Amino acid sequence: MSRELQGDFNQENLLIFDDNLNAMQNLLQNKDFNHKKTFKNSVDLVYIDPPFATNNIFRLGSTMSASLDSKIAYKDKFNLESYLEFLYYRLILIKELMSEKGSLYLHIDDKVGHYVKILCDEIFGREHFISDIVRIKCNPKNFKRKAYGNIKDRILFYAKSNQYIWNEVYEEITKTDLHKRFKKQDDKGFYTTIPLHAPGVTQNGESGQEWNGLKPPKGRHWRCPLSELDRLEKAGLIEWSKNGVPRKKVYAQDSKGKKIQDIWEFKDTQNPMYPTQKNNAMLRRIIQMSSNVDSLVMDCFCGSGGFLRESFLLGRNFIGIDESKEAMKINQKWIEELNQQILSSEDVNCLLHNKYFYATKQIKSEQLE
Repeated sequence: MSRELQGDFNQENLLIFDDNLNAMQNLLQNKDFNHKKTFKNSVDLVYIDPPFATNNIFRLGSTMSASLDSKIAYKDKFNLESYLEFLYYRLILIKELMSEKGSLYLHIDDKVGHYVKILCDEIFGREHFISDIVRIKCNPKNFKRKAYGNIKDRILFYAKSNQYIWNEVYEEITKTDLHKRFKKQDDKGFYTTIPLHAPGVTQNGESGQEWNGLKPPKGRHWRCPLSELDRLEKAGLIEWSKNGVPRKKVYAQDSKGKKIQDIWEFKDTQNPMYPTQKNNAMLRRIIQMSSNVDSLVMDCFCGSGGFLRESFLLGRNFIGIDESKEAMKINQKWIEELNQQILSSEDVNCLLHNKYFYATKQIKSEQLE
């Protein structure tokens, strides 16, 4: 394996071959699954990439441009009204399945994204809207139509409550960024400086008091306790300007990286085996930031299972749902491939504790032929 696997490998993962509305209702009612309890309030992370109401047929091997001889992966034959109704009822069930720590990442395009956000605001509450992430999906293209080139889509990020899981992940700093940001140098290495005071005046407490004979500038206060300022000074981590203003030294080797913003560049896979297949690195970022090892995660439009596979490799338990036979075949293939690799490992006893396919009835692989 190229990546070390994480988590409990006696985990139970569900891959459900069914309409997701029916499947989620059954998960909430604990019908037809070999589990002792309902899945209500149990899912920490949901990622979905639903149809975009494109009125197209998507085939295996590519996107809309695939040959008519290619097998149909799924049909996206909605008008706007029926599409929003379709999504509305599924979002309600998704919310019921989500834990209080749960988050939803909903991948959508600009044509229907603003309508979908209104649905999410109604179901999850505007106060639980976290981010509208812009995803750069492809290289610039030359279009003949009278419009700007479309190189992005969006991911709506909502939480069920303010207790949602958040694991800070940082982007690696490039060499170019490193030289731009850390321009100063001393015997410890390259560094930059940041202010030791912040906007706002404190009426009480020590953050507005004098330190080393110096008070914070007017309208500002110390960012840290006076004892921390003493520690930084003793450690040689404070640089004094010509005007006598203290600033904290931050060295390049101590930097965690760049804080992730709401514009992501994760371009689509070239020649995907399944239409709308998404970038695995993007999926890993979402999984790492909004779930924990052994969290239960779900994709109820799972397609070829990229989100499920990455979740498993990161030690999460998954629920995947799709009604496409072609999607199920692709999922079965990667599960079997991983199963062989893990079973051959001395450190791990099993991959999937249960059978591969669950639905209203247990689906055997030969039924997908």
